[in-house]
Amino acid sequence: MASHIVGYPRVGPKRELKFALESFWDGKSSAEELQKVAAGLRVSIWKQMADAGIKYIPSNTFSYYDQVLDTTAMLGAVPSRYGWGGGEIGFDIYFSMARGNASVPAMEMTKWFDTNYMVFVDPATTLCLNWDQMSNFLMHLTRQCKNIRRLKLPSPHRPSFLLVVIKLAKGVEKSFSLLSLIDKILPVYKQLGLAGFSLMSLHLSWILILKLHAFTHAYKELESSVSGLNVLIETYFADLPAEAYNIVTSLKGVTAVGFDLVRASKTLGLIKNGFPSGKYLFAGVVDGRNIWANDLDASLSNLRALEGVTSLVSTSCSLLHTAVDLVNETKLDKELKSWLAFAAQKLLEVDALAKALAGLKDEAFFSANAAAQASRKSSPRVTDEAVQKATTAVKGSDHRRATNVSTRLEAQQKKLNLPMLPTTTIGSFPQTLGLRKVRREYKASKISEEEYGKAIKEEIEVVVKLQEELGIDVLVHGEPERNDMVEYFGEQLSGFAFTVNGWVQSYGSRCVKPPIIYGDVSRPKAMTVFWSTLAQSMTNSPMKGMLTGPVTILNWSFVRNDQPRFETCYQIALAIKDEVEDLEKAGINVIQIDEAALREGLPLRKSEQAFYLDWAVHSFRITNCDAQDTTQIHTHMCYSNFNDIIHSIIDMDADVITIENSRSDEKLLSIFHEGVKYGAGIGPGVYDIHSPRIPSTEEIAERINKMLGVLDSKILWVNPDCGLKTRKYSEVKPALSNMVAAAKLARMQLAAAAAK
Repeated sequence: MASHIVGYPRVGPKRELKFALESFWDGKSSAEELQKVAAGLRVSIWKQMADAGIKYIPSNTFSYYDQVLDTTAMLGAVPSRYGWGGGEIGFDIYFSMARGNASVPAMEMTKWFDTNYMVFVDPATTLCLNWDQMSNFLMHLTRQCKNIRRLKLPSPHRPSFLLVVIKLAKGVEKSFSLLSLIDKILPVYKQLGLAGFSLMSLHLSWILILKLHAFTHAYKELESSVSGLNVLIETYFADLPAEAYNIVTSLKGVTAVGFDLVRASKTLGLIKNGFPSGKYLFAGVVDGRNIWANDLDASLSNLRALEGVTSLVSTSCSLLHTAVDLVNETKLDKELKSWLAFAAQKLLEVDALAKALAGLKDEAFFSANAAAQASRKSSPRVTDEAVQKATTAVKGSDHRRATNVSTRLEAQQKKLNLPMLPTTTIGSFPQTLGLRKVRREYKASKISEEEYGKAIKEEIEVVVKLQEELGIDVLVHGEPERNDMVEYFGEQLSGFAFTVNGWVQSYGSRCVKPPIIYGDVSRPKAMTVFWSTLAQSMTNSPMKGMLTGPVTILNWSFVRNDQPRFETCYQIALAIKDEVEDLEKAGINVIQIDEAALREGLPLRKSEQAFYLDWAVHSFRITNCDAQDTTQIHTHMCYSNFNDIIHSIIDMDADVITIENSRSDEKLLSIFHEGVKYGAGIGPGVYDIHSPRIPSTEEIAERINKMLGVLDSKILWVNPDCGLKTRKYSEVKPALSNMVAAAKLARMQLAAAAAK
């Protein structure tokens, strides 16, 4: 019996990689210093896994920024705009692809399947196979093998490779078949197979959504190069269809197959009905997507039920998606802490299950786990009967606003009197070091509530004045009082808990600290009304009340797993509904309810997507179903492929939607070319805020004109792609100035055309 981990967080227990990256980008440290931090993290992770008893260690899941970007570099699929002329891809090209630079934009971002982790893709109609990079990559892996041996770690070295790149790529032309690229990348993977490793892991999540004949063709081409090599195929995040299961488990040269037995519960039945003898099952029974302690007795029972199957205990997927180490949490109470397991604790769970399956059960460990499971089920802090009753009542109603969107927009225009192509921003303004210090000192009781309130008020005044000087039409207060768009609300809702160091990588150096939803959710008091009304008192322009929507709060939290997710989402929706009503009563006429993560939660299996979209859209409608016609409801979405859910977006029935558009090269607009009718207001982002690059007025004006080619000027808004929290004022001021100038230029052109 052996244990195995698909992958491990690479940011470090206290975000060491984040700080090393940002120091390097700011020119405060050298490439050598960055590489030293990275090497130290790799070694510490390997040793931690070995000390926990893990036998099969994933040795190359570390990345300076993103594993898909690494694979793109390995394949030589570097867009021409970065000026790569062959040879090894250094940090200059690599980070330009990830972040852009003064002259070129970054690569497009999209979500890693249905997680909050973002990866980098770009149109790929050609590939220039990067043999220099390939050689360096293999040399790097060989060095890692030597390092593991030098450290005297008892665990076999297991390099991992992604075979999802084609599915994540984008075609320049709609008619271009991405599958035609398979034969172009196979030589690289053949070279990997000949590199002399004893065990190689191929990540094939794509088999859930890629045509099976293409996958079968690809693997048959690889068979000759993997002869004599132990190949482990990893699949995760959803059940495999029976046909796909049969193909994967019957492949020649495949020694082992790993399954996500947490999310893919139906796959367990397929395994029981037939798993080939002579192959190993890497049973992913420890959840890699959530932070709840494993029910060890239940997992052991499932493993023992697989009679005749040679099983190794594993995580359901990479632990990249969890927080790093529960040991670093000093403020969680003892009871709640006993219910949790972060990545470091999940290593111990995997090892304990593997030993128990081999007849070496740690009775004390299992007993403590059983006590924690019982405590969670019986704790009065988990269940609120009033909330349960309200949630049950919600399920039977449709919750739509009384009038249609065209009628509402007309009433809102009379009240707001906005110009054509109104300008706005998404919500947040730069979170300066001074601002972060004020919040940190207030939380540590180093400054008084009065001092804190004064500092936040002064920051709001700065943000409001700046927007008025720039000529923005619908203002925001900048959210200086907020640490995170989900955490801020969770701190004021019942049923939530928070960590001190529960950081999870979202992309690059960007880390988030997801709240933990452990119980029924309700809103004890108003959360945003004070700051929104204060900001509105500073200006005669419309001020947006800024809220995070229920689906986004759900998808960006660690959610309780003892009831269906939709029930928790309905509870959050009812809490946000109370806030919308209080904002409206306080005179806030524009309210934005962000649903940035709506698309993110879409299940991979098409058979499950309609149900998810039904309750997700319903949850959003609950939040504003009683709003007056004159109250304009906005929502925002970012960095996902929205074209396939456009009809669900329309069904949300928001008055205005702002949506990422610039980094994806206006692909969002293609849906309107195809005849989709959208009658509400819409603001496809005109510039990318995740890059320090400042777009010119002409560039933004060109984007606006492209939008006007498919969208009516009466419904088009002008705004950035996302919030400005991570940017500097030295970037924000000129970018917004150019955005407003571009909108004014477009208005003049429209007026001139109308006068002819």
